[in-house]
Amino acid sequence: MKAAECDEHDPEPAALEFGRWLFAQDCVFVNGSTRLETIPEAGLPELAFAGRSNVGKSSLLNALTGRTALARTSNTPGRTQQLNFFTLGRRLSLVDLPGYGYAEAPKSEIARWTELVNRYLQGRPSLRRVLLLIDGRHGVKSTDEPVMKMLDAAAVSYQLVLTKADKLGPNVRAARIDETRAVIARHVAAYPVLHVTSAETGAGVPVLRAALAALAEPAPVG
Repeated sequence: MKAAECDEHDPEPAALEFGRWLFAQDCVFVNGSTRLETIPEAGLPELAFAGRSNVGKSSLLNALTGRTALARTSNTPGRTQQLNFFTLGRRLSLVDLPGYGYAEAPKSEIARWTELVNRYLQGRPSLRRVLLLIDGRHGVKSTDEPVMKMLDAAAVSYQLVLTKADKLGPNVRAARIDETRAVIARHVAAYPVLHVTSAETGAGVPVLRAALAALAEPAPVG
């Protein structure tokens, strides 16, 4: 199926359908890397999912792909301890990164994950975009800012995605969106479009799928 043009906030039906189709394709686990030298060779366009520990990365990945166990979810912060690579329909690579901030792990382990993630993010030629997930209940925190500044300095495109939107009332939601857009405006490598999602209700997920599918490898000719 061919990718359609996508207005990220109001995608055409064809773009929504392509996103639905692509994220319903086989999503195959490729590699779990704990060292830079074991990361798969660059190939397909990559989307990396980053965020504070327990921000909902695994839940959003599962919601996007319509699966319940593609990425393991846990109430224990820091459960993801490696870079997990998946291929989606042979058109995209999805990368689930270890959470940053609080984690129930030794400080030496946290430092190792942090160095690994930073080196991956700054030196990956196939990386099309980092999805930086922000818990909608709390907004951008002090632990997010160093990551954003590092990505700014490395000229790596990243996009903020608010998670757990179902936990917000209308007034808080509107205020959080305004606050987050103001943060985006201060960062040179931040993609200007904010997505608001809920893995629990599915809100915002089809629109985000359409936006991400627009970054996929084109279908083979012939």
